[in-house]
Amino acid sequence: MTQTAKMSLTAAAAALLAAGVTLTTTASGWTLPGFGKTPATAAAADASSGSASPTTVALATPTATPATAGALPPAQLPNYRAIVQTQGPAVVGITVAGLHKVGNMESDDDASSASNGQGGDDPFFRFFRGIPGLRMPQQMNPGAQPFRGQGSGFIISSDGLVLTNAHVVRDAKQVTVKLSDRREFSAKVLGSDPATDIAVLKVDAKGLPTVQLGDPKQVQVGDYVLAIGAPYGFEQTATQGIVSAKGRSLPGESVVPFIQTDAAVNPGNSGGPLFDASGRVVGVNAQIYSQSGGFQGLAFSIPVDVALKVKDQIVAHGKVEHARLGVTLQDLSAPLAASFGLDAPNGALVSSVVPGSAAAKAGLKAGDVITAIDGETVHVAGDISSRVGLARPGDKLKLELWRDKSRTTETVALGHADKDEQEAAAAPQGASLGLALRPLQPQELRGSGLDHGLLIERVAGPSQLAGVQPGDVLLALNGKPVQDVEQVRAALKSNPKQVALLVSRDGQQIFVPVRLG
Repeated sequence: MTQTAKMSLTAAAAALLAAGVTLTTTASGWTLPGFGKTPATAAAADASSGSASPTTVALATPTATPATAGALPPAQLPNYRAIVQTQGPAVVGITVAGLHKVGNMESDDDASSASNGQGGDDPFFRFFRGIPGLRMPQQMNPGAQPFRGQGSGFIISSDGLVLTNAHVVRDAKQVTVKLSDRREFSAKVLGSDPATDIAVLKVDAKGLPTVQLGDPKQVQVGDYVLAIGAPYGFEQTATQGIVSAKGRSLPGESVVPFIQTDAAVNPGNSGGPLFDASGRVVGVNAQIYSQSGGFQGLAFSIPVDVALKVKDQIVAHGKVEHARLGVTLQDLSAPLAASFGLDAPNGALVSSVVPGSAAAKAGLKAGDVITAIDGETVHVAGDISSRVGLARPGDKLKLELWRDKSRTTETVALGHADKDEQEAAAAPQGASLGLALRPLQPQELRGSGLDHGLLIERVAGPSQLAGVQPGDVLLALNGKPVQDVEQVRAALKSNPKQVALLVSRDGQQIFVPVRLG
């Protein structure tokens, strides 16, 4: 070895040592400590196999340097190769086929959606897209658009339970699960939950490989993570990164406290697993933030404990029920905290309480600051949204409150989200508008300058075809002002063939004709 080569090697080793990596030499070259194996156990294994004992390269100076106060212990790099080899066989590709109703297609379902104006300008989106080149020809049915697509998933039980994203299998008539060994199985969708974006599939097989499940609560910002999935249909693709943040609340996704990472994920990764450095699944890859449609360094995963809670309900009951507290919350700023007599801006400020809700029955009122739930400190409003959204209706929570500059507690029995967010789409013995409606809160009325109306939270079916959008405010139906959902239900019981909706959008009022028959 030349002197120059020796110097380069020494410099490289010194750089790795500074990063907390121990280097050893063997007959075959340089190696790193293995996955699940310390250098000591690796040396013992080499000795037992008859190989030469590795020589530790000592790069530290002979004189011991006193530990600096607050110094961090060296981190051990994960063995990504071992994680892929041991856990990769349980990661599956999911191919779906079906029909989308025209006008009911979201940006995450159609590879052309970014160019057709249907949500393509929203940088937050779920990243399931159709495989390039697998667009199906338009058929005779003018009310539906055929589609095929590719997502990802992972096996959690040897008898064929698979977790993936709900948006991967939405509207799918055929679902096929493909293993890394090229076996393919037709899958049944046991159930899905749009609120958390989790779906459970079942394939008819035994003895399948399964992933190891981890604890997302133990994962910290800066920890190594590995994603495996099928971006753009390229199966068994592995990418690595770190945890960038925890407990992220995304627009319209308050139920899920997302794990943010910088592991490269792209369309087709949806539903695939996120592994920690020990090779255990801690998340389900679900969304990215992108202004280009591809990966830009911001990916979001559903904590696996959230997914497992949803799975348990789906397996037991075939559906998922979510609870509702019935309050509007906002984060505390330092000035707000000071005005309420708090030393620090920790907690969630109650800005309004829905009449008749669980919160109202428990005595909560605007101006209360929720500082803890069941003994766990509340830092931001998202802590409450995710905790309540993942609870079951009827569950009781002990809320610690800051009220009138003193501490108090209230116990609340949670209500039912589906009943509180009454959907006109489910109106019995009547036509379906396809709208999810709720009354405007007082502060929303003040901010909009309106004196009445129902906020349109979700749109499907006839109303979506007519151009009604989430965020519109329904003011009147067939010329009659509406104050609550029951008025809408009553107007639909006669099964009208067409209705006229007066909606407020961006400060302007427009009539939208909706054909129902």
